[in-house]
Amino acid sequence: MRVSGGKAMRQSMTGFASGQGEAMGLAWSWDVRSVNARGLDIRVRVPDWIDGLEQALRGLLTKRLGRGSVTVSLRLHSSGVETVQELNEAQLDRVLTAMMRIEAEAMTRGLSLTASSAADLITVRGVMDVAQHQTDPAEVRTKLLADFDAVLESFIVSRQSEGAAMVGVLTGQVDQIAELVTRATDVAEARKDEQADRMRAAMARVMEAQDSVDEQRVAQELALIAVKADVTEEIDRLRTHVDAARVLLGTDGAVGRKLDFLMQEFNREANTLCSKAQSAPLTAVGLELKTVIEQMREQVQNVE
Repeated sequence: MRVSGGKAMRQSMTGFASGQGEAMGLAWSWDVRSVNARGLDIRVRVPDWIDGLEQALRGLLTKRLGRGSVTVSLRLHSSGVETVQELNEAQLDRVLTAMMRIEAEAMTRGLSLTASSAADLITVRGVMDVAQHQTDPAEVRTKLLADFDAVLESFIVSRQSEGAAMVGVLTGQVDQIAELVTRATDVAEARKDEQADRMRAAMARVMEAQDSVDEQRVAQELALIAVKADVTEEIDRLRTHVDAARVLLGTDGAVGRKLDFLMQEFNREANTLCSKAQSAPLTAVGLELKTVIEQMREQVQNVE
């Protein structure tokens, strides 16, 4: 048995493993690979004559995986020891019937087809099979499932290895977001004095230009403007999201969906911050935030 794979902690939805084995006059090779998906989508390609193998493989994968589009392929053939090929008469009958229908349809359309030979028919998939009377399907299934354990473990390790690399990238991106939130806090604080000065100047101009002014109404309007420009809540929520992201990255199990939702919340707060900035420095910080958040969101799509 030869197997390929790697090792780490959290799982990515991208992974690969392969393995080969031989027993009972049969030789086989496994191929297991996965890419990202909303849920868990398992596709199994195995010989039909091994009853229960597909269901058993699906059960093993479901226990170990949370998300991903997973494809399992098994290639099984004679190893040249104590096996022969025999004619699959049922498959041959189906092939001949199909050929008769094709030839009849071709004749009605005035088409001439090249005659097929016995050698052509033998190459059609399923016409010649490994002689099943020499291999008990139940024994083959048992042997294959035992062999698949190591392949599955290698596949999990492969996903964990890529997952560990992703956690490193995501952690760095969370650190970047935290730094930008701190910068936004400093810029917003420095902006307060400037805003207050501008508002006082505007109020003074209004008072000088009008003989009769409702000072209380003007004060209320200025207060409303100040509230709309205040980004304290957005910054506080961004800090909360940073803490939540760190917790999720340190949590066992499938957290990809939760991280994906959290990225939407990050993006919402960054958008609001930009819309309320009213200053070039704070807008610049907000745009940097949006860039890092988008980069992180792309990485999160592969987390199980």
